Amino acid sequence: MPCLFCEIAAGTRPAKLAYQDDELVAFHDISPQAPVHVLVIPRKHVTNLLDLEPGDDALAGALVRKARDLARELGLAERGFRLVLNCGEDAGYSVHHVHLHLLGGRPMGWPPG
Repeated sequence: MPCLFCEIAAGTRPAKLAYQDDELVAFHDISPQAPVHVLVIPRKHVTNLLDLEPGDDALAGALVRKARDLARELGLAERGFRLVLNCGEDAGYSVHHVHLHLLGGRPMGWPPG
């Protein structure tokens, strides 16, 4: 079965892009859970967090830094935002391609979920 996020990264499936470069793609979630809900993904297919390897350390850092930069660009930095990495069925992980959720624009409760 084709990977939805690989298709978005390749440009063969439409998405409202927030950012892209040779390594990462960021796009607005089609089912947002906050006023701002952007997904940041690597172009490289990594099925889930459990499959990250030591050679992926820079990639994982790039995901977080890009989400931080987007939070600033989207006006979330002053009031706050949340970054979420899910893994596994119980966490609601439904697209099997590592992705970081950037959520903001409203107060976030604790505990999440």
